[in-house]
Amino acid sequence: MDDLKKRALDYHQFPIPGKLSVESSKPCTTQDDLSLAYTPGVAEPVREIHADANNAYKYTNKGNLVAVITDGTAVLGLGNMGALASKPVMEGKAVLFKRFAGIDVFDIEINAKTPDEFIQTVVNISPTFGGINLEDIAAPHCFYIENELKKRLDIPVFHDDQHGTAVIVAAAMLNALELQGKTLATAKIVFLGAGAAGCSCAKLLKSMGANHITMVDRTGVLDTDRPDLHDNNRELAIAPSAIKTLADAMLNADVFIGVSAKNALDASLIKGMAKNPIIFALANPDPEVLPSVAHAIRDDILMATGRSDFPNQVNNALCFPYLFRGALDAKAKQITEAMKIAAAHALSELAREPVPAEVLAAYNLQALEFGKTYIIPKPFDPRLLARVSKAVAGAA
Repeated sequence: MDDLKKRALDYHQFPIPGKLSVESSKPCTTQDDLSLAYTPGVAEPVREIHADANNAYKYTNKGNLVAVITDGTAVLGLGNMGALASKPVMEGKAVLFKRFAGIDVFDIEINAKTPDEFIQTVVNISPTFGGINLEDIAAPHCFYIENELKKRLDIPVFHDDQHGTAVIVAAAMLNALELQGKTLATAKIVFLGAGAAGCSCAKLLKSMGANHITMVDRTGVLDTDRPDLHDNNRELAIAPSAIKTLADAMLNADVFIGVSAKNALDASLIKGMAKNPIIFALANPDPEVLPSVAHAIRDDILMATGRSDFPNQVNNALCFPYLFRGALDAKAKQITEAMKIAAAHALSELAREPVPAEVLAAYNLQALEFGKTYIIPKPFDPRLLARVSKAVAGAA
């Protein structure tokens, strides 16, 4: 860990601090260039945009520029670190947008006393951008912020912690269910964690056909008798029953999806799950249960985590660059449920195809094929850009 800390800090500090820079996309080496880049030539596109706002997509970088915005209240697994401390994460997100989808990003960290102050700040700066990626905002404020911005803006607004996670989980789940001989319509699914990611994952799976979802949080099962539910998780509550605890819910469950905390799943509960169970332990950096522990208990498990050093990493980098690429290319005004479902199906289908040699080389592998240890594409798969963004644009 000491070595990782030094390498990470050196990476961010040298040869220049940070991970981003701004580069000109046009030449500016002569007096003529200067007259076009700035005064007097720049007045011409100004007039054109003033006459028709859509011309901003023709004469500026708006159509390929996304704002990655946070208030720093839920940074990775570190909690409320504040706006400034979140900047390395937002810069990192920008790097992924550029690397995987050729999208430019300005990272914006906002000190805001209230959600409404945050919302107004984003609205005020929104003309600059073709899309807004919200990041690392604590629940339940993140739900309110996203919903209000979607109402007030005519460009895509996407909270990646919610919906990016949901798309990848859905894609991986489609393949896991097939491999384990189950269906989304009939599988008994248990969620541990009813925050931003958990609720969004459950809602997307429901919209894709899941019928049997039980949500569990620190207090227990979410049922309609609970007085502490909020608008975002109330619709996921089940009717009151004898099922009150995680242990109750896990009995004969087909699927466990953890979006909670390290070691939050008592490994003994795995024994009572149905035949050929699926476990997605997605807490980062340490999952709800380690794969080594789960597989030692049962040999019929299919498992995924959020970590790159275990098989089947649920990685948001598989979604957000391509989702925004498709949305920007289609000049979409919002990201719809249909666009998210299209992305999930595209990812699911890609994992079933033969893996290119360059992907094997990137991960130092001799072979990789669709199966229990490969249910979701690798982030460096070059087919992702065309396949997923095209599906999203088509749905848009």
